[in-house]
Amino acid sequence: MPGENLTREEARERARLLAVDAYEVALDLRSAVGAGQEHRTFRSVTTVRFRCTEPGAATFADLLAPAVTSVTLNGRALDPAAVFDGSRIALTDLAAENVLVVDAQCAYSRTGEGLHRFEDPEDGEVYLYTQYEPADARRVFANFEQPDLKAPFALSVTAPAGWTVLGNGAQAGEPEPVAPSAATWRFARTLPISTYITAVVAGPYHVVRDHYSRELPDGTVLEIPLGALCRKGLARHFDADDIFTVTKQGLDFFHDNFDYPYPFGKYDQAFVPEYNLGAMENPGLVTFREEFVFRGKVTQTSYEGRANVILHEMAHMWFGDLVTMEWWDDLWLKESFADFMGTFSMVEATRFDHGWITFANRRKAWAYRADQLPSTHPVTADIHDLEEAKLNFDGITYAKGASVLKQLVAYAGRDAFLEGARRYFKRHAFGNTRLTDLLEVLEETSGRDMGAWARSWLQTAGVNSLTPLATYDAADRITELAIVQEASPEHPELRPHRVAVGLYRRDAGGALVRYARTEADVAGPRTVVAGLAGAERPELILVNDEDLTYCKVRFDEGSLATLRAHLGDLTDPLARALCWSALWNLTRDGLMPTRDFVSLVERFAGAESEVGVLQMLQAWARTALVHYAAPAWREEGCRVLAEGALRELRLAEPGSGHQLAWARFFAQLASSPSDLQLLRGLLEGSAKIDGLEVDQELRWAFLAALAAQGAADEAAIGAELARDNTASGERHRVRCLASRPSAEVKEEAWQTVVASDKLSNALAEATIAGFDQAGQRELLAPYAERYFAVIEGIWRERSIEYAMAVVRGLFPSLQDDSRTLGAADAWLAEHADAPAALRRLVLEARDDLARALRAQERDAVAD
Repeated sequence: MPGENLTREEARERARLLAVDAYEVALDLRSAVGAGQEHRTFRSVTTVRFRCTEPGAATFADLLAPAVTSVTLNGRALDPAAVFDGSRIALTDLAAENVLVVDAQCAYSRTGEGLHRFEDPEDGEVYLYTQYEPADARRVFANFEQPDLKAPFALSVTAPAGWTVLGNGAQAGEPEPVAPSAATWRFARTLPISTYITAVVAGPYHVVRDHYSRELPDGTVLEIPLGALCRKGLARHFDADDIFTVTKQGLDFFHDNFDYPYPFGKYDQAFVPEYNLGAMENPGLVTFREEFVFRGKVTQTSYEGRANVILHEMAHMWFGDLVTMEWWDDLWLKESFADFMGTFSMVEATRFDHGWITFANRRKAWAYRADQLPSTHPVTADIHDLEEAKLNFDGITYAKGASVLKQLVAYAGRDAFLEGARRYFKRHAFGNTRLTDLLEVLEETSGRDMGAWARSWLQTAGVNSLTPLATYDAADRITELAIVQEASPEHPELRPHRVAVGLYRRDAGGALVRYARTEADVAGPRTVVAGLAGAERPELILVNDEDLTYCKVRFDEGSLATLRAHLGDLTDPLARALCWSALWNLTRDGLMPTRDFVSLVERFAGAESEVGVLQMLQAWARTALVHYAAPAWREEGCRVLAEGALRELRLAEPGSGHQLAWARFFAQLASSPSDLQLLRGLLEGSAKIDGLEVDQELRWAFLAALAAQGAADEAAIGAELARDNTASGERHRVRCLASRPSAEVKEEAWQTVVASDKLSNALAEATIAGFDQAGQRELLAPYAERYFAVIEGIWRERSIEYAMAVVRGLFPSLQDDSRTLGAADAWLAEHADAPAALRRLVLEARDDLARALRAQERDAVAD
């Protein structure tokens, strides 16, 4: 058997042969509690009813399990040892109508894939949840693991009495006692859904209930029971009311615009521990990472981010769950739409009406980076197998796809776009689609040729840059304003862009404001913008004002000079965010010295009104300092940024989100004796900054900075855990321990992550984060060679989620010299036959390193 990595061709052949009518899944999870080895496995009994178009044919079912007790096909007992190879169950001599029953011992997960088991160190309670995308349902029950073989699911779960147990469907009746300490929960049969969005949550969760009602156009009333869950240890922090508020606002928005009532009955949202993703759109039972339950004070950006994720997952109820892509090639049909609709609905339906600023500044930065990697791909990708699918949950599929849809709304019109969505849902409800199905309805509603648009925007890779080129007459008025479009040699497509162009100058009060604007359709290498001829000379020309298209914005020399001197005077927050993004891209591309960008942040970030933009600037500045600055200037750059951060921390409004952002940024930069003394004083209470509440999460941030500088030892870290003996505290402790500047500490961390499998996914990620400290380059140098020696074994022996974390997290990016680049090139040359997904991760990290070295060279020239 080929093994775990299902190919597209295998899936197509199986879909040609089979149609699945129903699943019945019975899980016995009593082994999750108690002492001994029983935590390793649980019983899973699956009955699959399916049809075959070619009686007598052969196929296979998917299952990843330590053992199979029995397999029965159409009443015929099959020998598990003969038909099960660890990942597939061979099925031969199929009938026209078939019944497959598989009784298996499946494994609890420690890596967030399949059925994850978490034991809370605070109280010893056990919590379970499932995570399947793209193909981990087969770790929990036997199935046909591909998105186009949808079926209704009937679930039953036997678990400790007193637990909360949830599935996609509503609970059917009361739990049935099966022993003094156990019961069986049964759930209503679902509508047809794909395997990867089925779900189970079980454990002593804290649950809050609410309800949503809506009168439909036909006069009936839609009733949706709402639930919100978290671990008991987080209950005191759980702001369920705000979660329900955003949920109801989202349901109103999507019902107003989609004209297809939410079809999945209840709507539970579970915030679960050690979650690998942001969230997952399981219909009726959405799962989120529990970090969205805020244990301390956070900025408004965190609440906005949570709202965006809630609405992103809700959009999936239609884009992805109701209508699902046929294969992972068209992953964008759910993720791009959910990413776009998350912001679209958030801006129009919630208090977070500046969401497009965050989108322009954060989400697009993710897309621009991904689109310049050697692994970039069209939004509609060519996905050969499941490993490739796993890696395509990336900045292209999410953020670039969403940006392209924002461009589509400008191109086709809002009304045509939403009407196309409505027709798409009604035409393909509970089915599977490809790109052509969506284009068909959009052509109907917009009257435009979607084929040409799709070829340019969905079926080619790379990002274009747009640069203004203006000429002036003797009276300093524009005689011609052109936009020059460029593309990379690797991806030469010059796309059509609908852009707004804004002209800015300072007013009498010194504010940099827009005084003229026009829209233009850009096509080809040079486009003349007719609408601004005769306008007075601007101080700043902003191409892609209002962020209508997806492109890298460039500046003419005069505009760049204006920004260097007056960026803080630009009053419009979206225009300012776009300029910051453009300046960051210039830095990443080696067109602006890193120290210039750092200087801009030091001078102007303190005046930034949008705290989300501020936090992004801080992250960019730190990345610039760690990776893009000339090595000889790093220490000076760190001093400049740290002094600026402390200044702004003291100037910030007491108790504000800006103050908190500057406090966290200062902790990341602190290295001088006086900086470390201040952090220690804030921890101990001997130092105060007016309005700054040093809560538990901020305490850990300060302690992490001290530990990385060798100013907090194991005893201090242990004492902090005693204050916060929780799952979150344990993750912080592990990170702090691994961050200490000691050769022995680094070796222990390396061995724990690379040579052992005792850590859960969350603790492994915390260890990696602590290990990789920017100020410890010399300590980490010996691990560069070791990295390339172990990664193939890690990929082979560990789960893909764990392996991805190790390969990405331990790449020696801090050994930023030609030797590391050569080592990466040598590994790629010598491992041409390594799995494509592994090679992609190494190639991406190698490209990031090469970009850093180019930026360092550019910065060194500025000396």
